[in-house]
Amino acid sequence: SHIYYDADSIEQVKELCKRIKEKFDVEIGRFWEKNVGPHPMWSVQISYEANKFGRVLPYLMKNRQGLTVFTHPVTGDDYLDHTDHAIWMGSMPELKLDIFEH
Repeated sequence: SHIYYDADSIEQVKELCKRIKEKFDVEIGRFWEKNVGPHPMWSVQISYEANKFGRVLPYLMKNRQGLTVFTHPVTGDDYLDHTDHAIWMGSMPELKLDIFEH
């Protein structure tokens, strides 16, 4: 899952990630203060195994407080993972999909 944020919401995101890490023992990536990869906004990645999906995703649904959350699997097909296989919560900013082979 990726949580999108900006300068006004970075502290909110850091607090949410802290709670998620403590509650679910997931890996929290770097807090990017620039657009990285296909992401059109600042973002942080939360990585977790499939067996935690059913607990982490509902927690994000209930606790995202207006933040946009983008979740996708890692199947080896980056294009499909970021399009057909993706789940969005909140706004759906356009991804930069031209970086992926299709």
